[in-house]
Amino acid sequence: MDIRNFMQANNLNYLLVNSTNEYLVEYNTLEENSRYKLTNFSGSTGEALVTPETIYLFVDGRYHIQADQEVDPDKVTVVKLQQGQKYIDELINRIPENETLGIFSKKNSQKKFEVLKQKRKINLLDIDPFDNDNQSKEYKQNVSLNEKLCGMSSKEKISKISNILSDKEAMYITDLDEVSYLFNMRNFSQPFSAKIKAKAIIFKGNTILFSQEKTDRLHKFLKSIKHKVYVDKNSINAYEYNLLGNNAAEFGANPVKTMKSHKTDAEIEHLKEAFSKTDAALSATRDFIYTNDNISEYDVACTLEKEFKKQGAISLSFNSIIAKDKNSALAHYSKSSKDEIIKDGSLVLIDCGAYFDGGLATDITRVFVKGNPSELHKKIYTYVLKAFLKGFNYSKQHTKRPLTGFEIDKNVRDFFNSEDLDGFVFNHGLGHGIGINVHEYPPNLSNSDIAKAPIVEGACFTIEPGLYKEGEFGIRLENSCYYKDGQIHSFAKMNYEKKLINFNILSEEEKIWLEEFEVK
Repeated sequence: MDIRNFMQANNLNYLLVNSTNEYLVEYNTLEENSRYKLTNFSGSTGEALVTPETIYLFVDGRYHIQADQEVDPDKVTVVKLQQGQKYIDELINRIPENETLGIFSKKNSQKKFEVLKQKRKINLLDIDPFDNDNQSKEYKQNVSLNEKLCGMSSKEKISKISNILSDKEAMYITDLDEVSYLFNMRNFSQPFSAKIKAKAIIFKGNTILFSQEKTDRLHKFLKSIKHKVYVDKNSINAYEYNLLGNNAAEFGANPVKTMKSHKTDAEIEHLKEAFSKTDAALSATRDFIYTNDNISEYDVACTLEKEFKKQGAISLSFNSIIAKDKNSALAHYSKSSKDEIIKDGSLVLIDCGAYFDGGLATDITRVFVKGNPSELHKKIYTYVLKAFLKGFNYSKQHTKRPLTGFEIDKNVRDFFNSEDLDGFVFNHGLGHGIGINVHEYPPNLSNSDIAKAPIVEGACFTIEPGLYKEGEFGIRLENSCYYKDGQIHSFAKMNYEKKLINFNILSEEEKIWLEEFEVK
């Protein structure tokens, strides 16, 4: 579609185009991704600003190279955000103070709208013209989980919320992960997702679940409700917040998000089993790489998915990354090309995960070399391994509590900054929470303010240091972990590659730490 005609009709010179949908999901399908339709950039996150001169595409360090490869530079200017740079600030800097920014009310959170409104005049648009291209899809029936997999019934979870409400109060839950969690339900219709498409309103003695096909009924209900309605401004879109009018009130702290971050013993046991199966699928794929010649990234991706299905996976938790040599320098490379043939000496990075019957995501990254690695392969691999061991063992060395992801990330980042890494850089956060979504918050391990929140008992998260150099290769080693009894424990047991480790670089303490993991 001609977006500039739409802007002219709405008297706009500046327009924000989003990657998400009305549910504000992170992993949106490309069929529903307006930013992809505008720019041809297929990464999961990153937004576009249409201006009179150009289209700006804002991407973080995971996507710097991929964005350059996918967009037309004559039409799109890639803004490569660095660690510490705030996307909102970079966006606002490109909009003159006297101009109005158009944003789609259903594609932006109320919190984001309020932040933007403080800095520029905003025109809320209820229609996204790119949505006209979307075709309705049929979704499989939602699956109700056995309580043994969850550790708590849906009734118990909802009671914990309803009990804090008065007779004249309600809570509107709009985050799909939170709704899926509260109702112990999953849906595997959409690729790389286990969440149901529904929103819920909880009252003192009643709960209403509005499924995707009941959106019109939901919106009428929101306009008619007389209660004080608590919402999370980070997950409710601006359109629905506006429907609630003066009845909308903000959480002090989102109780569902907090409850969901404390994984029950049953959930941790399920994840242990799911990661055992994930390890087995990845190990079989490792054998495939080492014992077969003339295979491509695509062949490895197909083998990996087949091995996951052998282990009982219902679906992948995200699009697997199979990246050889130079492609591994792209932190979120996702093409798995038939033309990229793995040869003797080729480095292969695999980042993968899946959903099993409990509907919680697994996530792991390992790096292999077919044949003999180079000395540079070994050096960078060993430094990334050292960084992982430092992060993983941080709680053993630092007994001060509470523990935060910010300090673990800083420990690893300071280590990398103190070493000569031959131009390789660490350009993303150290880790993220895992749960119904492969990226969950809380917790978070990075150098951002959100990572300063304490890591709670039962929290599940990744530790994934990486080093990348464009034109060379990238190494990332990722274990998903859980925090219990004041210590960090690893779900993943998949081995590290002995031939890629330069043991002379490891300290004696690190060699002892490494004994916890298989090396072969």
